[in-house]
Amino acid sequence: MRGIIVAITIAVICFAASLALFSLQHAIIFGVIALLVVLWTNEALPLGVVSLLPIILFPFFGIMDSGMVANNYANPIIFLFIGGFMMAIAIEKTQLHIYFSSRLLRIFPKTPQGILYALSITSALLSSVLSNTTVALMLMPIALFLSENVQLKIRFLLATAYGASIGGVLTPIGTPPNLILMGFLQEHSLPALSFGKWMFLLFPAVSVMLLLVPWILSWEIKKESVEHIKHSADALTFVQKRLYKVIVMLALILAGNTFAKEWWGAALDETLILLGFGLFMFVPKIGFLKWEDTKKIPYEIIFLFGAGFSIAAAFSFTGLAADIARKLEFVLTFPFFWILVFVALFITFATEVTSNTALTSISLPIFYEFSKHMPQEDAMVLLMVVTIKASYAFMLPIATPPNAIIMSSGIVSVKQMAKMGIKFNAIGIVVICLSAYFIWRGMI
Repeated sequence: MRGIIVAITIAVICFAASLALFSLQHAIIFGVIALLVVLWTNEALPLGVVSLLPIILFPFFGIMDSGMVANNYANPIIFLFIGGFMMAIAIEKTQLHIYFSSRLLRIFPKTPQGILYALSITSALLSSVLSNTTVALMLMPIALFLSENVQLKIRFLLATAYGASIGGVLTPIGTPPNLILMGFLQEHSLPALSFGKWMFLLFPAVSVMLLLVPWILSWEIKKESVEHIKHSADALTFVQKRLYKVIVMLALILAGNTFAKEWWGAALDETLILLGFGLFMFVPKIGFLKWEDTKKIPYEIIFLFGAGFSIAAAFSFTGLAADIARKLEFVLTFPFFWILVFVALFITFATEVTSNTALTSISLPIFYEFSKHMPQEDAMVLLMVVTIKASYAFMLPIATPPNAIIMSSGIVSVKQMAKMGIKFNAIGIVVICLSAYFIWRGMI
């Protein structure tokens, strides 16, 4: 109960403070969002329960009617994510991820720096197709097993978490903020980014981050010794080979779909492709799943998406996003590159004190209104920066699920994470802003 009382108190304070600058309805929205964010953060109620509260609170306070709110929990992007989760469960069930992790770990030298690169890249690649929360949970035991040296354990855990956050942005389904952006673009009839184009745009930034982060993490531990890790997955089993072929087929179809969209302007809805392949996993003697396996789908995350879409809709529907955008119009006098830097700084450090998913839901409507004064290409670039920077927050455990997971090990302290994370926050701002200005701007 204490956590709930704290959340209500903060919500009331936030409501009262907002009245000084905003209308009554807008102040109520701030109060409700503050309540949700604090409950998500302090876990006074289960994540799924908090994520369903907008269906009750938004109509009760006259923000939106129940039908409008409920529609956000059936956004097509959610079904794309469900299909992706079904594929991820099949990968976990066949232990195909263990084989790939094992093979990748063998590529790198058995040195602290080599292990850091192996953990970061393994975590990043897996997080591009699996939930970065799941990947962090799967790789944390490996990071803890590699050495008894506490300093090495700290670096290995940070490499695992940071790699998951870095790699999660590589695909549209890698992390919740990406999916929220996809849904937002669809909702506002903005050009959708295909799977292939998204990866093409993000690959340079992800690559640079994966080169720099392990290298910097290794600065103070290069001379430390590490124990060798044993590998049990030497070859693919028959079942793993079969799933591997299905994954290759999915990749080829997505690539072909991207090509068709770019060259002919006609393509299949990627939600249909991902959900179709997910359901294919249940076909007897062909697939790998039974209905009981769907218990592993994190429905609380799906409800979280619905809450995120609802928050974004409330900002747009009530005009709050436009009101905040007007208050930020002074930034439009800056050159476009410095506008990107301002937005990246704002998002990066705002994410540190709240969920990156919640912050993306709140920020996208605001900066969409803000960007209406820009050419559409620049507006798209700005929304991409908002989304990606929400995932590139490395200082505090609240910011991203991987950060919170490694903090649960009891090895990494908040001070240690903040000390390393502030460096990567700064690097992330530079890398993303340069990528946005010189690469994305000419290709979106």
